[in-house]
Amino acid sequence: MILFFGMVIGYVVVPFMIRPGYLSDLMKSPETEMVNERHLTDDITARLIDNQKLLSTQSLPTARTPNIMTSKTLSDHRRKKILVTGGAGFVGSHLVDKLMMEGHEVTVVDNFFTGQKRNVAHWMHHPNFSLVVHDVIEPLMAEVDQIYHLACPASPPHYQFNAVKTLKTSTMGTLNMLGLAKRVKARILLTSTSEIYGDPQVHPQAEDYWGNVNPIGPRSCYDEGKRVAETMMYSYKEQSGVEIRVARIFNTFGPRMHPNDGRVVSNFIIQALQEKPMTVYGEGDQTRSFQYVSDLVDGLHALMNNDYDGPVNLGNPDEFTMKEFAQYVKKLTNSKSEIRFLDKTTDDPSKRRPDITTAKMRLNWEPKVTVEQGLRKTIDYFQQVLDEAGEIIPTGPGASKPQN
Repeated sequence: MILFFGMVIGYVVVPFMIRPGYLSDLMKSPETEMVNERHLTDDITARLIDNQKLLSTQSLPTARTPNIMTSKTLSDHRRKKILVTGGAGFVGSHLVDKLMMEGHEVTVVDNFFTGQKRNVAHWMHHPNFSLVVHDVIEPLMAEVDQIYHLACPASPPHYQFNAVKTLKTSTMGTLNMLGLAKRVKARILLTSTSEIYGDPQVHPQAEDYWGNVNPIGPRSCYDEGKRVAETMMYSYKEQSGVEIRVARIFNTFGPRMHPNDGRVVSNFIIQALQEKPMTVYGEGDQTRSFQYVSDLVDGLHALMNNDYDGPVNLGNPDEFTMKEFAQYVKKLTNSKSEIRFLDKTTDDPSKRRPDITTAKMRLNWEPKVTVEQGLRKTIDYFQQVLDEAGEIIPTGPGASKPQN
């Protein structure tokens, strides 16, 4: 086929012929291929840059955390460098979410004894996030503005599994973090515990109560370890001028709880969803108060960024007996499980309820999520975990290594 085109030269139109295949040969010339390759490379580069910009403003959906969280972009003078020890654990990972969404640079330090990488996997791609596999009983060098020191197993079966290591984590780990805070002039927050009150003789428990703790019982590695950690915090404040904050955390529950941690909420839900007997230790008349994890995270954040440096109770004053709570979980899960009463565990506190007057007055903080709202979210989470695992065997009251 012969094509005719006109070339205009002045006012004269001169026809000329283009042989068949000429245009396709022209498109295949080395010069044209180089141009096309350059355009393709530029297009790919532009898309990669756009994708990187998008990924630097949000989390990635994962099986554990399917919802997408967006992160702000802060100027250098507003963006803090924040270290979170135990940041891959239950509470720590939720705190990391809040800090990342605020636009800060967050470094998680965890040895994965109870923490799980999947709890923070949705941030692994983000330029503001770093994960360091490290045990806090060893010194750590870093440049940070704030330190949230959460590292320590918190459930009785887990902290009793290696009592000496639990003591080292609370003492040597806290000393190392305080040393780091002193060197770089960072503010440090210690997550202490309501366990420092032991089996209380005062009810509810306020921060000025000194507690009733057995120093040589099976729970003492955790109780006394945290009491010593608090002493260290205030000693560094008085002697070295370190900026400290101390939160005394009461029972907390929510998504990302370890399914084998042996705590009452996870055990009751796992047992009820599998129609297994719901185990209550003792007669079930001992009491606990339960707060949802988002409320705790808000409290920790408020305390860190407040001028008050006395110890602060963070918990929900709503109080349940263990028998009442088992019946409540059974009702919410529509379970047919029987409630089975077993021997009471050693040094199990008879009652536990926080006085949160200090948190209300100093931090303008109090729980917002009701126990029912939190339980429904937690039940949905554990149902998903069960669907993935097939079966989960609840942990008993004795010492037990986490099953990751």
